[in-house]
Amino acid sequence: MIRFEGVAKTYAGQSRPALNAFDLAVAAGTTCVLIGPSGCGKSTALQMVNRLVAPSAGRVLVEGRDVTGLDPIALRRRIGYVLQGVGLFPHRTVAQNVATVPGLLGWPRARIRDRIDAMLHLVGLSPEEYRDRRPDALSGGQRQRVGVARALAADPPVLLMDEPFGAVDPVARTRLQDEVRGILARLGKTVLMVTHDLDEAVRMGDTVALMRDGRLVQVGPPATLLAAPADAFAADFIGGDRLLRRLSLLRARDHAEPEAAGDGPRLAPDASLKDALALLLASGRERVAIGDGSVTLSALRAVAASGPPASGPPA
Repeated sequence: MIRFEGVAKTYAGQSRPALNAFDLAVAAGTTCVLIGPSGCGKSTALQMVNRLVAPSAGRVLVEGRDVTGLDPIALRRRIGYVLQGVGLFPHRTVAQNVATVPGLLGWPRARIRDRIDAMLHLVGLSPEEYRDRRPDALSGGQRQRVGVARALAADPPVLLMDEPFGAVDPVARTRLQDEVRGILARLGKTVLMVTHDLDEAVRMGDTVALMRDGRLVQVGPPATLLAAPADAFAADFIGGDRLLRRLSLLRARDHAEPEAAGDGPRLAPDASLKDALALLLASGRERVAIGDGSVTLSALRAVAASGPPASGPPA
């Protein structure tokens, strides 16, 4: 769906390229998260997809077509874009913001009206309550939800997300990440996302692409990145707590034993192994209940000693 082939970019006045020999494929219906130190080229790569930045060499393809041969306005109307700080039009209502691209595409008013309400429902905002509000009457999390609704309003096959949750307070961020990830998975969108937050990358990405100095260091599922860093830079970037991040990707129920734990603490059905570890430590027990079985400390030790886990993040 999105493919970078030998892409390079050198900005005027800079001796070091922002991107160099960059090759990456994002499969249809998946989310790929670009992450790396500041200045590594991740935002440059993202902005090449909708032609905000032109490559100095190589090709960027969307749905098999080189974007440099496409009309930029038509291209951008087929690609949703969610920015850090959202970028809502402050003088327009929520409904008018969501209707931006459908209006530009000439949709009938009735269809636009129905689509506004459907999109607000999708992101968890009541149309009756929020339709006529302006952005300055919304919280940071609500503005971000409206930004996602606007980006999805014309049903684009591709969505770009540039530090999308950076302006949301930490209390709401994790919940919003989970909700947006679920929405994108249900809709089958192809997503390229940039973040500086490793926890966010692990939570949101089907694939994580770690970058350094304009090049890819490692690309793979989050679990593989955490379990087997490609080199010393990757290991240092991921940090010493990568085991805990790995545990957050695994469903506790997938590692449960049939033996019941008896009376005592119980995990939620969708709990991760990180949740299980926290409950085991807090309770001082060797096993905690989940469903008809239990998760044990020995199971957690086995996961810690194993290679990259096969299952994905808790659903």
